[in-house]
Amino acid sequence: MSQFDSLIIGEIAQDTNVDYDGTTVRATGGAVYYSGFAAANMGHKIAVLPKADTTQVDLKAAFAAAPNITVYPLHSSHSFVTKNVYHTPDRERRTSTVDSVIDPYRTDEVPQIDAAIWHLAGLVGGDITDEMIPFAAQRAMVAIDVQTMLRCVENGGMVYHDWAAKREMLPYVRFLKTDAAEAEILTGLTDRAEAAKLLYSWGAKEILITHNTEVLVYDGKEIYTCPIKARNLSGRTGRGDTTFACYVTERLTQDIPTALKTATALVSLKMETPGPYMGTREDVEAYMKEFY
Repeated sequence: MSQFDSLIIGEIAQDTNVDYDGTTVRATGGAVYYSGFAAANMGHKIAVLPKADTTQVDLKAAFAAAPNITVYPLHSSHSFVTKNVYHTPDRERRTSTVDSVIDPYRTDEVPQIDAAIWHLAGLVGGDITDEMIPFAAQRAMVAIDVQTMLRCVENGGMVYHDWAAKREMLPYVRFLKTDAAEAEILTGLTDRAEAAKLLYSWGAKEILITHNTEVLVYDGKEIYTCPIKARNLSGRTGRGDTTFACYVTERLTQDIPTALKTATALVSLKMETPGPYMGTREDVEAYMKEFY
């Protein structure tokens, strides 16, 4: 047994979120933040390796409200500071601007942490270098959210580019997460199932693709889907991070359909409230009974 179910590597973000109606909220964010709370509140033992300018951000305090999380803070000369402006009520269209980014993660600064999964959860290209992937694969199963390879900061804005090293790196990846738009950038395919099959053929072992209607998983044998049933979208930020962190940690003990259903129910419930998931496993089980 590993000491931790998952080690999540990624920077804390200082977010300003502007909703389509002009409502403005300043919040802590980042994939490591939403992922850490989601997995820990489901009862998993989690380590996080967040990075920020520690003279400005208290990284341990950011996770203080979550159970089962051990924080290994890393200092960066700058924090990741961003602004998201959402243009539509469903929050599917947004414009993101970035004021500053972190110093890239280096393999020599990662402590010896025994975890079953290393979940690479950066926010933009350069946060987590390609060399981190084989380094992680020597130590654990690798889970990667591909946003950290596709999202690039150019002139203060966020743009998407294909991942140049994808064919070389995907064979190291046990769990790969994309959203529908990212899957199209990687593969050129708009059909999510076909995109998942192509990503599998390039070496990733289990592909999870999020969409505003459902979550899809492909393992080389079968396409699995589960519908999102959120009753409102006030907590849309962090959708993919929440889904993926729950899914990969549940997969340590559950089959794909069970883990997928649990993760989709969790994110449906989480999207009804802004911020990271603060409920319990029992809350998710009650939600599943009612809606699934």
